[in-house]
Amino acid sequence: MEVATEAPPNNCNLPIPSSSLTVDHSLPVPEMKPSLVRLCKDLFHKWSNLDESHFFAERVSGGITNLCSWILVSEISVVTNGIIVVVLKVSVKEENGDMVHMTVRLYGPNTEYVINRERELQAIHYLSAAGFGAKLLGVFGNGMVQSFIHARTLEPLDLRKPKLAAEIAKQLSRFHQVEIPGSKEPQLWNDIFKFFERASNLTFDDHEKQKKYNTISFEEVHTELIKLKELTGSLDAPVVFAHNDLLSGNLMLNDDEEKLYIIDFEYGSYSYRGFDIGNHFNEYAGYDCDYTLYPNQDEQYHFFRHYLQPESPDKVSEKDLNALYVETSCYMLASHLYWALWALIQAKMSPIDFDYLGYFFLRYNEYKRQREACFSVGESYVSASNTG
Repeated sequence: MEVATEAPPNNCNLPIPSSSLTVDHSLPVPEMKPSLVRLCKDLFHKWSNLDESHFFAERVSGGITNLCSWILVSEISVVTNGIIVVVLKVSVKEENGDMVHMTVRLYGPNTEYVINRERELQAIHYLSAAGFGAKLLGVFGNGMVQSFIHARTLEPLDLRKPKLAAEIAKQLSRFHQVEIPGSKEPQLWNDIFKFFERASNLTFDDHEKQKKYNTISFEEVHTELIKLKELTGSLDAPVVFAHNDLLSGNLMLNDDEEKLYIIDFEYGSYSYRGFDIGNHFNEYAGYDCDYTLYPNQDEQYHFFRHYLQPESPDKVSEKDLNALYVETSCYMLASHLYWALWALIQAKMSPIDFDYLGYFFLRYNEYKRQREACFSVGESYVSASNTG
């Protein structure tokens, strides 16, 4: 299996075409097409003289991530982490007969509440140049244009296959080595506390939702955040540019070429490597959130070996394996709190018909179930380290 690479690093110095045009994501594709044609001509001037018959558009399969299932569909929008995203395959037949295929992503309303679009675009620019995901071809008022990847999204059960797990670990190791310009300050706790501030000051028109929301003790949640931040801070975990949402739906595999792609960097930021790995391990639970599927220690060590030393996994020391195991176990807890608070914001802001309040309790209850064991592992490790 090969880690996919697509562009030389110096591509990040090339300007990315931009347009102020927008496309109404709620329209059927035939009604959307004239706007897509204008957009393509505005972004890519070499197509300005082509008539509309040279342009083709279709929705691509998508689904609901981090919640229920990557339900393959062709007639509805993708719902990415509660945010409506219409994903289109746009093809252009050039004058010489060549076909160019692109992916156009149209964002729905309220993305700014949980996504830092400026941070995302900067990251895509450099990550695509380093060979990750699709190439960024252009940006516009409510979306972006990227190269089209011929591959399938992975399923949750794929993540635990030893060969795929090793390749994911190798690619994540390389992903974490990419340098994104700007501040290297880890954003995890900044983001979590921003989520907390927004999530703890909501009101719902729906009486039943408000009643359920009122049962949440935000004082308790805040206390847990403070304690977990203090524990993880004592681990001295490496800071990397992290994906922060490495679920199966954000991994694609071209089976014929055996190329693996990491895609969708909406939540990417400088963060702690343990959070990225622990968050990924939580996704072994699948869209039914069956946390009995969380990888056991042997499965985690298999992943760690290929992450720490991709070329010689058998040479990783037990000391390094144990350190990363502790780090991942503690930051795995942070993953539950992150998405639990995120869910409360979605319960208020998202137009998607999904029980986000229920999802909060699912993730928060799993945090509480795992808390004692993980805190014990972390505190014992810190105590042993401090005593030499």
